[in-house]
Amino acid sequence: MEHITIGFAMTGSFCTFETMLRALKRLKERYETVIPIMSEHAAFCDTRFGSAERFIEQMEEICRHPVQKTLQEVEPFGPKKLLDLLVIAPCTGNTLAKLSAGIADSTVTFAAKAHLRNGRPVVLSVSTNDGLSAAARNIGDLLNRKNYYFVPFGQDDPHGKPTSLIADVLRIPETVHAALQGVQLQPLLI
Repeated sequence: MEHITIGFAMTGSFCTFETMLRALKRLKERYETVIPIMSEHAAFCDTRFGSAERFIEQMEEICRHPVQKTLQEVEPFGPKKLLDLLVIAPCTGNTLAKLSAGIADSTVTFAAKAHLRNGRPVVLSVSTNDGLSAAARNIGDLLNRKNYYFVPFGQDDPHGKPTSLIADVLRIPETVHAALQGVQLQPLLI
């Protein structure tokens, strides 16, 4: 097990949470310390996919660490250099737009801002219905920025949702490993 501290931040693509928890388990098998983080919507909204409290409990059970769900909890990530790498999974179109514009008004975007000030990698696991429309320019912008790495992604339903993109979340651990070496895992498009 590697002695690396990973932050694992979930945003509001609720339909992907079960898959994200499987990816989180795989990541925790490889890395000793994984700190769970949830956006305000992910942490406090119950949906048809499950209760927020159940997802919090599952993340805490996997990570053996309390979920960070407030700005005050994630602010020390920057000055104290608490993370070696931050994963945002799922990374919604909203989160992509905020990261691209430098907006840090949520737990996850603030965690990213705090973490990036140390020049350390952020891995994005895209999950957005507008990845090939409104969010496309934000993906392109972040692909051109230092310290951002993407989990390989592709269209999840080209005929039913032609602009929707989703990352292959089970490839998060190998994307993390590559990002820690300063390398974008390839091929990026699947």
